Amino acid sequence: MKDELILRKIRNGDPSGLENLMDRYIPYVSAIVWNILRSTLSREDAEEVVSDVFVTAWQKAGDVLPGSLKPWLGAVARNKAKSRLRMAGGELPLEEDVLEIPAEETPEGRMQRSEERKLVRRAVDSLEEQDREIFLRHYYYAQTVSEISRDMKINESTIKTRLRRGRLRLKTLLVRWDVR
Repeated sequence: MKDELILRKIRNGDPSGLENLMDRYIPYVSAIVWNILRSTLSREDAEEVVSDVFVTAWQKAGDVLPGSLKPWLGAVARNKAKSRLRMAGGELPLEEDVLEIPAEETPEGRMQRSEERKLVRRAVDSLEEQDREIFLRHYYYAQTVSEISRDMKINESTIKTRLRRGRLRLKTLLVRWDVR
């Protein structure tokens, strides 16, 4: 079933839309949540966060733009997992701490970082669709090569090759655009 039909059913209050959404996206949402919570919280906590993501999807289906269901679910999953981690007193993974902008940073510095993030996003978006998905799963959602291989049904060596090719492409573009 297509995402648009699933969303239409949910917006009309049809529980089968939510069932279809969960059938399609539970592995994706679970991978995101589990990779953030890892061994910090229990499996039950992670399952509760996953459930919360789908409750939010049921409640806010009207906010989802056409064609953006999967990234929207990913963002909700990341935010809910981080919130749960904070509530439990856990620390966010290192990469999240690195992305925090220091309070004393100047407006010019914030603007430069914003421009750099846009260029990095543009570079990632320039990857072929499958390569981009592999790259984002590995570097953004912290999935391992074996997890990506299993989920996407692609050989692990192919995943590694595509990651290397993606890094080289990004490096070439970012050097050309003078992003440091």
